[in-house]
Parts: sequence; C-alpha cells; structure tokens
Amino acid sequence: ENAAREPEIIDIATLLNKMGAKIHGMGTSTLVIDGVGELKTSGCNHEIIPDRIEAATYIIMAAAIADDMIIENVIPQHLEAILMKLEEIGINMKVGPDFVEIFGRNQELKPTEILTKPYPGFATDVQQPFTALLTQAAGQSVVTETIYTERFKHCYELNKMGADIDVRTPSGFVNGKTKLSGTSVVATDLRCGAALVVAGLMAEGITEIHDVYHIDRGYDNLDNKLRSLGAVFWREKVE
Repeated sequence: ENAAREPEIIDIATLLNKMGAKIHGMGTSTLVIDGVGELKTSGCNHEIIPDRIEAATYIIMAAAIADDMIIENVIPQHLEAILMKLEEIGINMKVGPDFVEIFGRNQELKPTEILTKPYPGFATDVQQPFTALLTQAAGQSVVTETIYTERFKHCYELNKMGADIDVRTPSGFVNGKTKLSGTSVVATDLRCGAALVVAGLMAEGITEIHDVYHIDRGYDNLDNKLRSLGAVFWREKVE
C-alpha cells in the first residue's frame, strides 16, 4: 500500500508480468503481487519508456534559450504537470503524440507557484532546472518542496550567478527577472547539475560547472546534444 504510481513503476511491473510474474494494480497506490515459483527462463522482449525527467530537462532548456526546438521520443502524458506550468508562465509550444516543440518566447515570462507532489503532480526532480528558468520571470515565484526538503542546494549556486533566491525551507522564493553571469559553481547533485546547465545557457560569459559526474549519471551524451543545437560547451580536467 502507498506504492509509487510513476510510469516507471508501471513499466517495470509490465516487464515482470511478461516474464511470468503476477502483479496487479499498477498505476494505483496499491500493488497486489501473487508469488510465482519462477520467472520465464527464456526472458522476454520489452522496450523501456522514455525518461520523462530527461525529456523535461531538455524542454526547460528549450524554454530558457532556444528559438525553436523539438524534443522527440517523449510521452507527453507523463509530462502534463510540467507542460501546464510552462504554458502558465508564457512558453509557446506544440505537443504531438511523441514530441514537444518549444517556440522562442516573444513575451516576458510570468512568475508562478510550484508545489512538488508525487506523480502525476509536479515532479521533484524537475523542480531544480525549472527554478533556474524562473529566475527569468518578472516577479516573485514560490517553489515549495514537499518530497525532499533538502533539494535547494542549487539555489545557493544560482545566487552565485546573480539569481535572487531566498530559501526558507520548505520553500524557495525566486525574485526575478535577474541577469545571470557566468562563474564557477558546483553540481552538488544530479538535478542541481541540470539546473546549472540551464542557468549557464542563459548566462552571459563562461559558466564553469564542477563535479559534473553527477550530471553524467542522469543525462546521456549531453555535451554533443547541446553542441548540435549551437551551445558552446566543452570539458576540461581540473587538477
């Protein structure tokens, strides 16, 4: 009982059922598992679902700086809470069956309030990169973290770049619009790293992000993907 309802739970239960398991109630808060003697020794074929957090991060990057960007191989239904917030703050987009297209914004971003919740609510993993975007909204946005209240370390790094974020756990108050400038910052965790990449793309000058192994843990081939879109992005080894 009180089981997670994220799409990834449904996906792994579907895989296990294909292999002979008996799991019921996927997508609800109650899972019923009937034990079986063994799973199929022959295995099965299964295509995993797209990573909704990775997709959301690229969508936020597009909203932050792109003129026109298409994010493909996504399941928009898994991103509804994030897409609704983007529309609310003034991002123009087109949502297709397996893609999201973000158009360059032609209006000032509006502030908003975000409350992280279990799926299908606003994902806690998207809160940090979205906060970076909110530094460019005109007015005060409030981000309240109900899942993991320690998830505000990125705010102190963003403030080094010129953001004006007042952290009063469990909320962060983002005062915008602020001009971001490149400086040396530290990716304290995976999604903090994603937030700093978003901020670095928006900032004037060079942003130097340390401890990028956190970022590599959650984003495949990030360097080349961003370079293919026109970002100036490179790595250096620091002694």
